[in-house]
Amino acid sequence: MKRRSWTSQQKAAIVLEGLQGKSVADICLEYQITQSQYYQWRDQVLSNLPRLFELNQTGKVEERLKRENARLKTCVAELTLEVKKSEW
Repeated sequence: MKRRSWTSQQKAAIVLEGLQGKSVADICLEYQITQSQYYQWRDQVLSNLPRLFELNQTGKVEERLKRENARLKTCVAELTLEVKKSEW
């Protein structure tokens, strides 16, 4: 029998059905997976849940650093021009 391959989106959708109250037995019958497989996926989703909130913070920090980098590049460019002018 050929093994099925599930995408991360499919796994998340299946787990979400169970978290929303649908019977695990019904989910497993519908998608032809074992209950242990469902619970493995559920545990993976729940253990990675805190990362969801970290991603938002990382994006904000990254944007702040990009703005700071651009500001510093402008300062370096201005100082370089001043040095060049004084050499002339």
